[in-house]
Amino acid sequence: MSDFTADNGPAKGDAKSSLFHETTRTKRRNAAEARFKAYGIAAIATGLFFLVALLVAILGNGLPAFKQTFVTIPVELTEAKLDKNGNRNPEDLAKVSTFGYKPVVTDALVAALKAESIEIPFAKEKDVEDILSASVAAQVRDTVLANPELIGETVDFRLLASSRVDGYFKGRVTREALARDKNLDAEHLDIADAMVAAGLMKTTFNADFIFGADASESRPEQAGIGVSMVGSLFMMIVVLALALPIGVAASIYLEEFAPQNKWTDLIEVNISNLAAVPSIVFGILGLAVFIQIAHLPQSAPLVGGLVLTLMTLPTIIISTRASLKAVPPSIRDAALGVGASKMQSVFHHVLPLAMPGILTGTIIGLAQALGETAPLLLIGMVGFIASNMPDGIASGFIDPNSAMPAQIYEWAKRADPAYYERAWGGIIILLVFLMTMNIIAVLLRRRFERRW
Repeated sequence: MSDFTADNGPAKGDAKSSLFHETTRTKRRNAAEARFKAYGIAAIATGLFFLVALLVAILGNGLPAFKQTFVTIPVELTEAKLDKNGNRNPEDLAKVSTFGYKPVVTDALVAALKAESIEIPFAKEKDVEDILSASVAAQVRDTVLANPELIGETVDFRLLASSRVDGYFKGRVTREALARDKNLDAEHLDIADAMVAAGLMKTTFNADFIFGADASESRPEQAGIGVSMVGSLFMMIVVLALALPIGVAASIYLEEFAPQNKWTDLIEVNISNLAAVPSIVFGILGLAVFIQIAHLPQSAPLVGGLVLTLMTLPTIIISTRASLKAVPPSIRDAALGVGASKMQSVFHHVLPLAMPGILTGTIIGLAQALGETAPLLLIGMVGFIASNMPDGIASGFIDPNSAMPAQIYEWAKRADPAYYERAWGGIIILLVFLMTMNIIAVLLRRRFERRW
């Protein structure tokens, strides 16, 4: 019987080797396979470790943004200060500015503290107003303008605490840090602790962060991401309405109908190159073409959607062509063999089978566009440019607005740590949107998937 010469068999001349005994070469090969398996497990473990660390960092820093410290006190809406004429005329009421409402709110806070026997250690009692946000006067004023019948009554208001008081209860601000702070003293924190014990102050869920608008740099406690979410929504509508039909139509033509010549080769090469172009280049292009030449409104979701459409088109075209190529040629041949035209074979047979891949590529392209920041900054879609929700559909497309990634960027670069916290909270909301879009892509793929 001849000796085995394969790697897993006995070497020629080795008297002790057999099928049931590992040779030195086999041991080395098995050891190499074990090391490669260990490397793979280590790589996966490392990736999972960093993923978990990232999620812990995002949730740990961002979840506090969904809670806010509020002060609930009764405010006497004195007619002598807010409606001197007593006629409840909206024009006369609007003449009273926030400066006229500020002492009303301060007096209400002082009265609430005295009613709970909370000592005010300041020489001037009005200094206690630093506990409240600078936006509370505007909040009370807006409520009175919307409901003039409240004048003359005492109304319970849920007012925002200042960002530093809020940070104190979240662990972001310490008493030692206040030694270098000109806006708040340790005495204010003593009063805040007493207010919490008396039930006047409480940290609860803040829906305005999700549905509100951005605020000035001095009022981080008032800032919200809701208006930016609407801006991103209108941008995605523009991208979906333009990128999907244009990208799919271009892919069908290039893959199924276009002749193979140097022109189509040139187009294919340029599409592949455009997919690798940095997004900021598309922002410069949008600034030059859509704003400076076409004179479209700056900072509008319409312009942002057009810019993101240019950026997303190559991704959709490439993924759609790959899906069309994945359909077996026998499908086309069978359709043509029974008398179908070229267009009928494509639209009745090939396209439905390629639909799962097309939808997946489209949603992934939209998810990528949703997270882009650089091109939006170049066309002016920055934070604090829209203070209210759009009035209608047309307003949502052409009025100045921001977008979630641009809003997060603006918050992250502001000096107040409260905005840094809100940037992390915005990242959580953005990730929820991205995860939702990817889940939809998976579900659509399974829904339209066909086996052959």
